[in-house]
Amino acid sequence: MTIPSRDGRTPADPPHQPTSEHASPVEATDQAAESAVATPPSGAAAAGVALRTPQETPPPPDDNGGGDGPGDVVLRLTDVVKTFPGVRALDGVQLEVRAGEVHCLLGQNGAGKSTLIKVLAGVHHADSGEVNFLGESFAPATPQAAMRAGIATIYQELDLVDDLSVAENAFLGHEDSRFGFSRRRAAAQKTRGILARLGHGEIPPRTMVRDLPAAGKQIVSMARALSHEARLIVMDEPSAVLAHDEVENLFRIIRELTAQGIAVIYISHRMEEIREIGDRVTVLKDGRTTAANLPARSTPTRELVSKMTGRSIEYVFPPRRPPLQLDPLLVVDGLSRAGEFADASLTVAPGEIVGIAGLVGSGRSELLETIFGARRADAGTVTLDGQRITSVGKAVSKGMGMAPEERKSQALLLDEPVYKNMTLASFSGFAKAGFTDTAGERRAAEKTADALELRPRDVNRPIRTLSGGNQQKVVVGRWLLENTKLLLLDEPTRGVDVGARAELYQVIHDLAERGVGVLLVSSEVPEVLGLADRVLVMREGRIIREAPASELDEDTVLDLVMAGSLTTESILEGEPA
Repeated sequence: MTIPSRDGRTPADPPHQPTSEHASPVEATDQAAESAVATPPSGAAAAGVALRTPQETPPPPDDNGGGDGPGDVVLRLTDVVKTFPGVRALDGVQLEVRAGEVHCLLGQNGAGKSTLIKVLAGVHHADSGEVNFLGESFAPATPQAAMRAGIATIYQELDLVDDLSVAENAFLGHEDSRFGFSRRRAAAQKTRGILARLGHGEIPPRTMVRDLPAAGKQIVSMARALSHEARLIVMDEPSAVLAHDEVENLFRIIRELTAQGIAVIYISHRMEEIREIGDRVTVLKDGRTTAANLPARSTPTRELVSKMTGRSIEYVFPPRRPPLQLDPLLVVDGLSRAGEFADASLTVAPGEIVGIAGLVGSGRSELLETIFGARRADAGTVTLDGQRITSVGKAVSKGMGMAPEERKSQALLLDEPVYKNMTLASFSGFAKAGFTDTAGERRAAEKTADALELRPRDVNRPIRTLSGGNQQKVVVGRWLLENTKLLLLDEPTRGVDVGARAELYQVIHDLAERGVGVLLVSSEVPEVLGLADRVLVMREGRIIREAPASELDEDTVLDLVMAGSLTTESILEGEPA
């Protein structure tokens, strides 16, 4: 589906050459910035990367450097190219990052952001072009070499080991040891200090990572980055799993880091975050830099979106017709799970979109998984079209589908091709007499890929090679092939760019128009209000408010979800505490 600009035209792609403007001053002092750039991190020599001595000075920024801030140039990419079979992922990328600044990187899914991150992290190696870090040519042979040289990366899909403790994950790869033995007590003590610095001293260092919620795992990933003496930290959608108050804490940490002269590359699709925390912005599209060093606080959103997509759209919600007054398709009655949520009751009618708003940890995701049969309820019932749902198999057979929050670990077979993942829920329809109709699978997947504007369209590609937004399209598209009556969506646009987000909104809208009931969870209140017909507000495992979306606004919902602890009296009265 092609989404035109507001005047109805589809603009041409932006020119190959990036635009360049002067940036707003960064917050770091000259002294802190010089200290951060001039002093190599410990162990950098072992990384095989040449760093200048404190007496040397970095080359002066060129005329296109943009930026009036006091920080020296920490990182400069010039005409960087990276090609994979059939795909030119990076096509002459330009990027300049200064000490003590937050440099925001924008681009649609598939624009090349992930590939660029992996080049900096030593996962991939550039085919041509120049990468200059701390005044010297930079080409780390391994991720460990990049880390030792002073570049730490926090990936959107967290690379933690579930069966190790928080402390073991924080120091993974550079364990504190003596005579060949790990010093677990010392590692735990250091981890405790890092967690306190991050504002999460309540997380026990010896807790297994698998026992932490998604937000807790994000904090552990940040702790790992801070356990190294980094001069540049790359953060890929760091706020995606954080609640509102945790985002403020994240920004506090980032400001502390930049005040020490540490540079931060911040990747986010949330414009309000870029305005608040960013200094300069570089935009990628189709592997090219379409805009460089734009001031983050003053560049109009319309201009940024246009550079990203080639069209002037923002967060556009499709117009909705009032849903028909039909009998409920899904009925949840008194559903409870100890320690997660209690006495949850709700309904969803055919063609109705019901949204659940609440903070991370409020029980939203756990409720969805229990409705789907992935968790066993302690009390209450779930019925779909009059049929009791008690397991995932029963849910799918009766027409219920789910796109979970953690798509890579819970929804995708990463080493399988796109078409295999697309037909996973409807596989029995492509099997006959013990044989699989592979050609039929491909045809069905190609049709769905075209409808969802999957990029690239090749359904034979391993799905791990797709960007996060396109992987999410595959997860949603899986249920378009099945006779789905009800679709559960947990954070459907997490980490998805502006253009793909609008396309997913249209997909959800089209499903409802076809009579599919939709129950969705999102951390973004405007998304819930813009998509849903009715909204349920959850806090501390309780549904505390239900109302038509037209009767709520963002401020009201935020007041409800961020209020103090619930009291017994307020729960009984159905009012917020």
